[in-house]
Amino acid sequence: MTEPVKGPASYFPSIEKKYGRPIVEWKDLIRSSPLTKHMELVSWLKTEHGLGHGHANALVAHTLAEDSGK
Repeated sequence: MTEPVKGPASYFPSIEKKYGRPIVEWKDLIRSSPLTKHMELVSWLKTEHGLGHGHANALVAHTLAEDSGK
């Protein structure tokens, strides 16, 4: 049996369902932004793309961790 998904990635199915974009598109969007700080990116996703705080935070946390090799 597989382990249940934990952490920020546990939000991914509901993010895709609610906002209609695959996670890879959200990550590409985050990576293409001129912003680099976690909360700046979260605020940007909320204001410019209508994401809720938890969803935006999960996407940013996962993307930044992935990019830093964690």
